[in-house]
Amino acid sequence: MTEPFFGNVDLASVSLWLFVVFFALLIFYIQRENMREGYPLEDEEGNSSANQGLFPVPDDKTFKLPHGRGEVTVPSGQNPDRKDLALARTNAANGFPYEPTGDPMVDGVGPASWAPRRDVPELDGHGHPKIVPMAANESFHVAAGRDPRGLPVMAGDGEIAGTVSDMWIDEPEQLVRYLEIELSGGAGKRLVPMTMARIRSNHVKVRSIFGKHFPGVPQHASPRQVTLLEEEKITAYYAGGTLYASEARLEPQLG
Repeated sequence: MTEPFFGNVDLASVSLWLFVVFFALLIFYIQRENMREGYPLEDEEGNSSANQGLFPVPDDKTFKLPHGRGEVTVPSGQNPDRKDLALARTNAANGFPYEPTGDPMVDGVGPASWAPRRDVPELDGHGHPKIVPMAANESFHVAAGRDPRGLPVMAGDGEIAGTVSDMWIDEPEQLVRYLEIELSGGAGKRLVPMTMARIRSNHVKVRSIFGKHFPGVPQHASPRQVTLLEEEKITAYYAGGTLYASEARLEPQLG
């Protein structure tokens, strides 16, 4: 051979095409991995969608969960979707909104909808529940601002629903996630997301729901921890009240 092997090869062009092929395969891989939850696609009736997209659903992969919580296999092992929702179609064509057929805040539909998450508490890196009441941890205290414990809780209609009895903190993040409310009339305790409450000088305001709705707030089973599913239902209830607490809120608002 009188010429080098690569003498007539455009190495720059080869490098470019190798990069293009690699990048295309990378996009294909990442897109498939992104389809481990929520796929295969379904239509509004819960049937398999006729158009599943360009990319196939990935093969099953089993993940070992930390802290002895077993294994989960996706996409086939996903939590089943909620069925028999209290909703009715408003039009035969797809894309139109559904109308609640019952109490949407209780039924968990529309803005009050929730996903069937695991009924176990979220854990920190050491395997302990992340969110716990401040009363169960003496190392935390209110360093600044108004301590809401002992303040009355005013609902969106001005009614006093109860009194703040404790704060539930996210220990790793050192944030208050929930206020615990002792309801009036001995109706028990309920949690309200901190983001849905406003602490005033002499009361705590929860605008999204009215006084009559507080007994209907989903309860947490344990006085020392709250599960992912319970968190989902609690936050959905308050969020749904922003629209459904009053019929007046269903109409367009001019600010």
